[in-house]
Amino acid sequence: MKTNKHLFFFGLLVVLYSCNTQTEKVFVKPNVIIILTDDQGWGDLSFNGNTNLSTSNIDAIAYEGAVMKNFFVQPVCSPTRAELLTGQYFPRLGVYATSAGGERMDLGVPTIAEIFKNSGYQTAAYGKWHNGMQPPYHPNSRGFDDFYGFCSGHWGNYFSPMLEHNGKITKGEGFLVDDLVNHGIDFISENKDEPFFLYLPLNTPHSPMQSPDQYWAKFENKQLVKKYQGSEEEDEQFTKAALAMVENIDWNVGRLNTYLEESGLQENTIIIFMSDNGPNGWRWNGHMRGKKGSTDEGGVKSPFFIKWPKKIEANSSSQQIMSSIDLLPTLSSLANISLADSIKLDGIDLSKNLLDSEYPLKDRVVYNHWNGNTSIRTQRYRLDQENRLYDMEVDNAQKNDISSELVLIKDSLVNLKTNWENEVKVAVFAREESSSNLLPGEISKSIKPKEKRLFPIGAKDFPFTQLPARDGIAHGTIKRSNRWPNDSFYTNWTSINDSITWDVKILESGTFEVFLYYTCKVEDVGTELELTFKTSKITRKIIEAHDPPLIGKEKDRLPRIESYVKDFTKVKMGNIKLDKGSGTLILKTINIPGNHSIDFRLLNFKRIN
Repeated sequence: MKTNKHLFFFGLLVVLYSCNTQTEKVFVKPNVIIILTDDQGWGDLSFNGNTNLSTSNIDAIAYEGAVMKNFFVQPVCSPTRAELLTGQYFPRLGVYATSAGGERMDLGVPTIAEIFKNSGYQTAAYGKWHNGMQPPYHPNSRGFDDFYGFCSGHWGNYFSPMLEHNGKITKGEGFLVDDLVNHGIDFISENKDEPFFLYLPLNTPHSPMQSPDQYWAKFENKQLVKKYQGSEEEDEQFTKAALAMVENIDWNVGRLNTYLEESGLQENTIIIFMSDNGPNGWRWNGHMRGKKGSTDEGGVKSPFFIKWPKKIEANSSSQQIMSSIDLLPTLSSLANISLADSIKLDGIDLSKNLLDSEYPLKDRVVYNHWNGNTSIRTQRYRLDQENRLYDMEVDNAQKNDISSELVLIKDSLVNLKTNWENEVKVAVFAREESSSNLLPGEISKSIKPKEKRLFPIGAKDFPFTQLPARDGIAHGTIKRSNRWPNDSFYTNWTSINDSITWDVKILESGTFEVFLYYTCKVEDVGTELELTFKTSKITRKIIEAHDPPLIGKEKDRLPRIESYVKDFTKVKMGNIKLDKGSGTLILKTINIPGNHSIDFRLLNFKRIN
């Protein structure tokens, strides 16, 4: 009898354990895709009421998922990207400009890619990086297994341009956004049996305003219905070009969604769609004040759509204010990744607000800063750079300053803003000083680098290091091809007294194979160049002419402000031994048989030992 009782209870335990095992759900790591567009305004979507264009595929992410109605980024590119990647406000990271090295994030700060990679994810980034070119600032050394695209802030040609793949110079195939998404689909295909983290920082609708013919044809003679409401003049051709580029993005989002559906990956894939700042021109943007470069609502409000079938309720939304700094903690939580206590974050975990649209709103503020201006956003109010206060629930155009009516609220927000500026170490300049004639986003006059960062060469485990014209300093008669350095080259090299220099830091001693990218006219063949670093020196005579035309104008839909580019060719300069340490790398011409030396684009160093 006793034995039978034991058998009975044992059998009961087996049954209970079996039931628990069957009902227990094993967490499957979700795939993550972040689609980040460049200079697309909140209003550049049909979902947000713009009848000038149709973005059905992007809109579908919103309808099939959740919309964060109050999502904010920074006024320009590099700061937003740095915040997305690290969960920290960009001044803390040492980001102070959008070119010439000022876009680089502090080393030692974990990125979202590193966190996901350490949790078993395959990681890739395809597009515009804009947070550092030379390793260890390069995407391959910030957690991304695979990178294809360009690291500068803007590019001069979107049709089969010069790009890089993991540091190696290559040539794109077709229209750049199409090419980037092709790489994204290939990456998904190769990693469909294991979790992946895919970052797609697309390069449009940032200028130059280029798009495939079929998209431009739709807008070239289109009558715009939704127009900019402010006193500034809208360039309608620019608007049409931007909208054509957005419709191309939409087509590519559709291709990506279709592939996920057909491959059975859609259900366990989180897709996010967002932009990096406000629109790059005066155009319809929901009547908000400001555009790219501005800390007003229109300069920093971004669409944010997120889809995760059966986890995030379809056609849901939240008024919760959210920022680019929140992506790292929020996505880590959704993926069930525990963050180490040592990881410092300004962002907060808003996963519960995404999973439950009725979840209580969190009382918090977010800060926007650029070029001497700081604004602060609460759930209801915005305090602008002049300390004017606006009720954003009824006045998103920021027309009615209510600071004199709500003095206590205004004063408390001014204190918060001042404390934040002191905490993250921004230097506040006089307003007239900050209203410079700089292109919005090129440099901030209010953030000073913590220390001079040299351009690194020879990072361990990374074979390639690029030193472009963008990062060099010209001496003598040499001139940049354009005021804005990101996609520029050096020209007007007429004297052996002229040179280009880089302040560099050799991270590990070694021998490097050096490739020079140049153009040279027939009459200038025989030009001889010398590259020196301390006591090391190599020389190269140019024995082949290469004089292609400038590229870009034939594809532009209206005049550009960036540099035109050329089809630069490469030649091996030789092997140079570089010893660990800091110094000046010098490229000069030691013989000019004609009237000019070369036009210079970049040097690429390949470690060979």
